[in-house]
Amino acid sequence: MPRPRPARPAPTPRELSDLPYADFLQPFEGALGREENLDTVHLDGRTFEETDAGGSQFTESALSSVTFTEGRLRKARFADVWMDAVRWVATDLAETNWMDVEVNTSSLAGLQLFSAQLRRVVFFHCKLDSVNLRAAALRDVAFVDCVLRDVDFGSATLNGITFPGSTLEGVRFGKARLTKVDFRQTQRLGIAEGLDSLSGATISALQLMELAPALAHSYGIAVADD
Repeated sequence: MPRPRPARPAPTPRELSDLPYADFLQPFEGALGREENLDTVHLDGRTFEETDAGGSQFTESALSSVTFTEGRLRKARFADVWMDAVRWVATDLAETNWMDVEVNTSSLAGLQLFSAQLRRVVFFHCKLDSVNLRAAALRDVAFVDCVLRDVDFGSATLNGITFPGSTLEGVRFGKARLTKVDFRQTQRLGIAEGLDSLSGATISALQLMELAPALAHSYGIAVADD
């Protein structure tokens, strides 16, 4: 059996001024519509309720202190986008594409992210509550000092995923496919479903002891002392 690699160091968040395209950002003050091409724009302090921006493309853009509530951004694309203090509430983000995205101190609650594709995405100090990531494809994604509560990765494909400093509560991995997923630096590893799908993941010896009763139950193993 190959020896597990050392845990990767956690990345660090950037400020708006650190972005290579910061000097080119232009304030966005209009309404969001479907299939818009939003390039080098800065959405700041805005609230969007029941907005339909499906199929839109955000490229080299920044979102700060923005709230999306019960909107629809299905099949939207986020490429090289920085988000800070963004609230996503009950929003449809299914089949979206995220690449080179940084999400800081944000809240994601009741989101539909099923069949989404996330590549090189980092979440810093975020709260993910009741987020549906079923059948999503995640590659090189990090959840740093986050809380993931009732997040569903069922039937998702996860490759190169880390959770340094994060707390997982009631997270589901049923029928997920894991490759190079590292749980060793989590604060808490609470898995509600899919323990039999953890092949391809790395956990610590202490986590193995904590998960042992649930693992035994999932495989129908009775544990009893004479």
